[in-house]
Amino acid sequence: MGISRRTLLVGAGAGAVAVVLAACTPEPQPTTSPTTAPPSPAPTVPPGAAPKPSAWMRSTWSTDPYSRGAMSYLPAGATPQLRQDLAEPIGDRVFFAGETTDPDHPGTVPGAIDSGQRAAAAVIAASASGERIAVVGAGAAGATAARALADAGRTVTVFEARERTGGRIQTVADKKWPLPVQLGAWLSAGEGSGTLGAALAAQGVHRLGFDTPTGWSKDGAAPTIDQGALQGALQRAANAPSDEPVAAALKAAGADPADPALAAALAWVQATTGADVAKASSWYPPAFVADGLVGADGDLGVLVSTPLDGVKVTLASPVTRIAHDDSGVSLRLGTGESLSFDRVIVTVPLGVLQHQAIEFAPPLPFGHRGAIAALASGYVETVWVQFDDPFWKVDADLWHVVGGDGPIRTWLNLRPVTGKPVLVGLVGGPEAEAFATLGDGDAEAVVRESLRFFVAATPTP
Repeated sequence: MGISRRTLLVGAGAGAVAVVLAACTPEPQPTTSPTTAPPSPAPTVPPGAAPKPSAWMRSTWSTDPYSRGAMSYLPAGATPQLRQDLAEPIGDRVFFAGETTDPDHPGTVPGAIDSGQRAAAAVIAASASGERIAVVGAGAAGATAARALADAGRTVTVFEARERTGGRIQTVADKKWPLPVQLGAWLSAGEGSGTLGAALAAQGVHRLGFDTPTGWSKDGAAPTIDQGALQGALQRAANAPSDEPVAAALKAAGADPADPALAAALAWVQATTGADVAKASSWYPPAFVADGLVGADGDLGVLVSTPLDGVKVTLASPVTRIAHDDSGVSLRLGTGESLSFDRVIVTVPLGVLQHQAIEFAPPLPFGHRGAIAALASGYVETVWVQFDDPFWKVDADLWHVVGGDGPIRTWLNLRPVTGKPVLVGLVGGPEAEAFATLGDGDAEAVVRESLRFFVAATPTP
């Protein structure tokens, strides 16, 4: 599922920028701000592509220096034990939380929340009432941990590198859109959304389902994706003498990952898990989500803002160094200021740890460093696109692109629930990482080209 420069930039025109990986040095400001209409002139888009959108926003988590990815997964050769290794406290002073450390629900908001509860319980057991606890990161894990600590009588300070709370949950309210735009973690599998859905409903945020799938190719409507070939290859790989990547396991089983139907299924896996199937473990593979997703119609930020109510939160304060000894913990901020605490919970994403954005003194134990190096950062990007008029005649709310060159192969159709011509594209894996590096004009061209099959498309009888 690797993507060539030609494939990613198809339709982007001669002015398209080269696809390069983001630099490792953190920038002073985050890069997940909503992207508005592209500058003029826009790159040339080939005839037949979708029309120019009237409004659009996109995420760039892959290049955001405070994220460096969207979620974690297990590459070939890695095991779930690595998540538990990373979660181990260091001298009852330094604790880790975040979806990466949750072996039961990694890569999800529920997993982040569970990890925050676990880390907070460990800190409470090791500390006394009134102790000063620092929490690094104001996402779902950090907010959950901070709430539990504050309720247990600890003095909590949360440090967030961005100028907002929420981490990779980002809801943007804009009157131009019929619903709040969700640029971060907002989709889940139907069966896993019960408890979280109830918590959101209590805050006035309700379930938004995408469960009517369709496939679409250059010839029109096509069968939706299935996991038959993928499941068969993984069953064979489970008995192999060594772990190998999912794509290699497919080839060994006689399947062709480039087959349009199978490629669409793999693109769906990458868009929902962030994994690169050319690297992901076939012994512990990324989940094939049932053909349906659950989103939300309101501000998911309440999952963070509600537990942080009454807790001291310091924004725009990236932590660059954490030193600890038997007496306590010292945090150095990006401003150069140093602050002392009794203990700290670190909730930053795996990608931030891999880029060594935080220095640890003494260096992390071998088990933690090994886990950080062995686990993989997954990439998922979301793009919301609104048009003056609908150019499609497809009633289904979940679209799978079968074949073609467009890297965005999964689309959510919001027209059935909003009455407005709004589409949401999901792209994962290396395609997402490359898409995030594009300038606005080139990204818009890729979006329009990816929707080519749906222009004037009509359902089959």
